[in-house]
Amino acid sequence: MPTTTSARLDRDEERVTSAQRLLVALGAALVATPFDRGVHDQLRRFLANDAEGVLASLRVLEQRPEEDLRTRIAELAGHSLRPAPLGGAS
Repeated sequence: MPTTTSARLDRDEERVTSAQRLLVALGAALVATPFDRGVHDQLRRFLANDAEGVLASLRVLEQRPEEDLRTRIAELAGHSLRPAPLGGAS
């Protein structure tokens, strides 16, 4: 079982993660109730006020080297994504 971690998301990670959760929820709401004006208003608000900042944060995250991303994921998850080498072979 993975261990818990006290690692926190940085500003860009938090912004992208929050936006992804919101957009998935809004997408599901649009499927369930495609003409709900409240959902449309929320989506318009996001696009008008937050989308540009989220895309900037996404660009920052995309610039990180793969090894840095893997290390960061391991920190946040509390375990490594890569299995330990078997038998000490290189």
